[in-house]
Amino acid sequence: MRTLGLALAFVPAFLAAQDHAGQKVHWTTLEEAQAAAKKDGKPLLIDVYTAWCGPCKLLSSNTFMDQQTADYINAHFHPVKFDAEGPDPVTYNGRVYENKGYDPARKGSRNGTHDLTMAIAPVNGRVAYPTVVYMDMNGNVLAPVQGYLTPEQIEPVLVYFGEGVHEKQEFPDFHQAFVSRRKAP
Repeated sequence: MRTLGLALAFVPAFLAAQDHAGQKVHWTTLEEAQAAAKKDGKPLLIDVYTAWCGPCKLLSSNTFMDQQTADYINAHFHPVKFDAEGPDPVTYNGRVYENKGYDPARKGSRNGTHDLTMAIAPVNGRVAYPTVVYMDMNGNVLAPVQGYLTPEQIEPVLVYFGEGVHEKQEFPDFHQAFVSRRKAP
């Protein structure tokens, strides 16, 4: 697994309201995404968030609501939105992961960390929110990228994993030569 060093390159920004209804990204469950990836070979993108996380809300309401970003994600990935502190069991690569520390009385605030979060999202042994986890079609973690990214900041990361560049080139070299494909509004 590659650590891209991206977590240090981008600083979490301001708080914003999170609105899952009306999202432009076509979110699915991890189980559905893994099944679809086995059929079409697309990688997975997992937004690991919490209900109380301000930068998570900003990622959801700004970056994932950006039409160009959403269109790219929908075309190149099987996107999953995963509550890192949620109560629901999740099957990943044939194994069931749970949140044994979940406390219903603390719903919406800091809660126990889901076992799946610890399996896929740590960078150097630490979990931070938001983390966008990129996986190959077989469910192997390619890289967890921690922190809020704007549409312009996430674009090269999406292209790097969405078009398989990670198989041929290290991210710093790719990023240095990257030219944005975003169209002016």
